[in-house]
Amino acid sequence: MIHTLAKPRIFFKFGDFLLPLLFIALMILAPWGLYEALVLSPVDYQQGEAVRIMYVHVPASWMALGAYTGLAISSLFYLVWRHPLADILAEAIAPLGTVFTALSLITGAIWGKPMWGTWWVWDARLTSVLVLFFIYLGYLFLRASIEDPYLKGRISAFLALFGMINLPIIKFSVEWWNTLHQPASVFRAQGSAIHPGMMAPLMLMATVYVLVFVIALFWRAKALWKNRKMAAQNAI
Repeated sequence: MIHTLAKPRIFFKFGDFLLPLLFIALMILAPWGLYEALVLSPVDYQQGEAVRIMYVHVPASWMALGAYTGLAISSLFYLVWRHPLADILAEAIAPLGTVFTALSLITGAIWGKPMWGTWWVWDARLTSVLVLFFIYLGYLFLRASIEDPYLKGRISAFLALFGMINLPIIKFSVEWWNTLHQPASVFRAQGSAIHPGMMAPLMLMATVYVLVFVIALFWRAKALWKNRKMAAQNAI
């Protein structure tokens, strides 16, 4: 099954079948999630209404890390098996991950202002996420600056794998150093520390973010595939 889906033609045909279903799910879950998050979810006893930024910020942060993981896995597959679909997916993921990381930084600053009294501090978590943003930008710049497709794919793949060093730093920064950023409260060995009334809309919004990512990934990857096919035909 996996070997079959690795063929670009089959992969994008499957995507064409799946996209309408994902889009319908997005149209249902997005307004539901926003209503739950912005209207029905309880107000935090310390943060007040400002806690509602969490429903935009936290899923964006998760997606920033998740997208980079997907970028690194695709890059590894390309380096090992030189499969063109892996390189297409890596190229498609990079700008999406950049947008999610930028959204994480912006909403984090908005959330930090009323909580910490400042838009930005050189906190370990914030700084490591900013580094992730620059790694994304570096990856995009590298791909844009190299013309040879094979060389572009290999060098950018090495950069993506090197950047994986930063992911555990982001994850464990709140445990390794004294930071203003709160520690993990959802995925913990001791169990979630978030009120159930907040957890449900948070997971709902996270699902919305995943749907947006998958839909955008399919659209962008298919466009890249078509462009590469046209470039190959014109080169003949």
